[in-house]
Amino acid sequence: MHIRWKLRMAAAQREVWTGTQLRRLLAERGGLELSSASVSALFTKEPSQIKLSTLLALCTALDCTPNDLFDLDTTPDRVPAEPSAPTASEPAARRVGGRSMPPV
Repeated sequence: MHIRWKLRMAAAQREVWTGTQLRRLLAERGGLELSSASVSALFTKEPSQIKLSTLLALCTALDCTPNDLFDLDTTPDRVPAEPSAPTASEPAARRVGGRSMPPV
């Protein structure tokens, strides 16, 4: 699973082309003061994490929803391995959700 950051596209659709414009909107509409470097990083990099307050300010400033800022790619990164047969040391049944399930 991968999340793609679409801030530049959402900003461009609202005719926000520069970090300076975004920084001003965040302050005026979103009530969030960010440094030029922080806004630049939002514009140029995919963040590994984002504060909820920053997300809310971005949505308010750009008049958008989080769905406009993120794309969720649910394509698996790798093919799962085939399940193996239980070994003699593994129990014949396993517990799932309080119920006994047959071996896989």
